[in-house]
Amino acid sequence: MTITKNKSIIAAVAIALVTAIAWLAFGFFGIQSAFIDDKVSEDGPTFTASVEQQDAVAETEEFQEAMEEAEENPTEADEPAEAAVPGEIVTLFAGEFSGESRYEINGEAVVLNDGSEQRFLRFENFDSSNGPDLKVYLRAANGEFVSLGDLKGNIGSQNYEIPTDVDLSVFSTVEIWCERFSVGFGSASLAVV
Repeated sequence: MTITKNKSIIAAVAIALVTAIAWLAFGFFGIQSAFIDDKVSEDGPTFTASVEQQDAVAETEEFQEAMEEAEENPTEADEPAEAAVPGEIVTLFAGEFSGESRYEINGEAVVLNDGSEQRFLRFENFDSSNGPDLKVYLRAANGEFVSLGDLKGNIGSQNYEIPTDVDLSVFSTVEIWCERFSVGFGSASLAVV
């Protein structure tokens, strides 16, 4: 009888131990994320500058003069414009991702702007090792950082709005950071385009 009772206690302890290990592995450490890809495919960012604002800019005298000149000289209109058309999305900064330690990251980080104060960080052709609790940071050389939120997926194009008060000449490195284990997965240094 005591043998049967001891076997029951040992079985209960073993089940509790296996349950605790499973919870730690999957619930806390999230090891399954290392084996599962999160794919995203976001279109380019949508800037919130209203149509009225863009129309108001388009009606400025300089813009009207440029349009009239282009109509008078059609050969010049076929050439690329030196200045961005109001509302046109342009790339301000760009950088290539590279992995850190044992992690692999590929793709490009670009900062897009439409002439307003709004800016977006966009990942293109992005492909990274996956992990738990991954964040997107803009990091300065002194170690300070600005969090742009959770990484939306470890594969695919995605957008992150950059706060207007962030100086990209200071916060010039995009970093994929695992907050749970305090380890960098990879980064991209942003350079003016």
